[in-house]
Amino acid sequence: MSSIPVVTRNLLIINVLAYFATVMLKDIVNLNNYLSLHYITSSLFMPHQIITYMFMHGGISHLFFNMFAVFMFGRVLETVWGPKKFFVYYIITGIGAAALQMIVTYFRLQSLEATLPDEVISTVYNEGAAIIAQGLNYSDPLYGDLNGLLNGAMLGASGAVFGILVAFGMLFPNAELMLLFPPIPIKAKWFVIGYGVIELSLGVVDRVGDNVAHFAHLGGLITGLIILLYWRKKGFTTNGNIFG
Repeated sequence: MSSIPVVTRNLLIINVLAYFATVMLKDIVNLNNYLSLHYITSSLFMPHQIITYMFMHGGISHLFFNMFAVFMFGRVLETVWGPKKFFVYYIITGIGAAALQMIVTYFRLQSLEATLPDEVISTVYNEGAAIIAQGLNYSDPLYGDLNGLLNGAMLGASGAVFGILVAFGMLFPNAELMLLFPPIPIKAKWFVIGYGVIELSLGVVDRVGDNVAHFAHLGGLITGLIILLYWRKKGFTTNGNIFG
């Protein structure tokens, strides 16, 4: 671990500790209610969740793949940029991911509420947060879908990870990555573009929710792209002219 740059190392440690704290304390307190991100009008929403959500994960595979990406690509970026610049970039892309997901959720809520009876909407707004806080949801899809959008939690480092991916793709566009499925090499720039297109497609197709915040992934990617283009315009480079 000592060979891993300081910010990357601490991100790995904090995410792992947060996951195991969530698991070990689940019978005492549901940390997801306090640290995962809830929609801004939900009674479960708290401002600090805009930051803390990106350190929470829903399962060991969710944690592993996000942290694997942070380890593989984040340490390269931190080496090139330095710890402060990398940390700022990571946090801002995570916030950008949350912002886009919030915007998309707003429009989905508006669209869904337009199709539901007033009594369903009233019941969910009055009771839904307490049900979600218990780790439950309505069995009736009319109530459940609305409650999932309004009071469901978003968690994970995926938005910031997509920011890392787009940065790596721009700094090292011709670096070859080996895919697992199928096991073929692909240049970083095509990997990032392809992944972004897939996430956008899945986000558009997904109407109510498949437990994956596709637009948060896309939000992290877009935010990262904006930051990188701004830095390039201003000439904010480190260790040489990294943007060519």
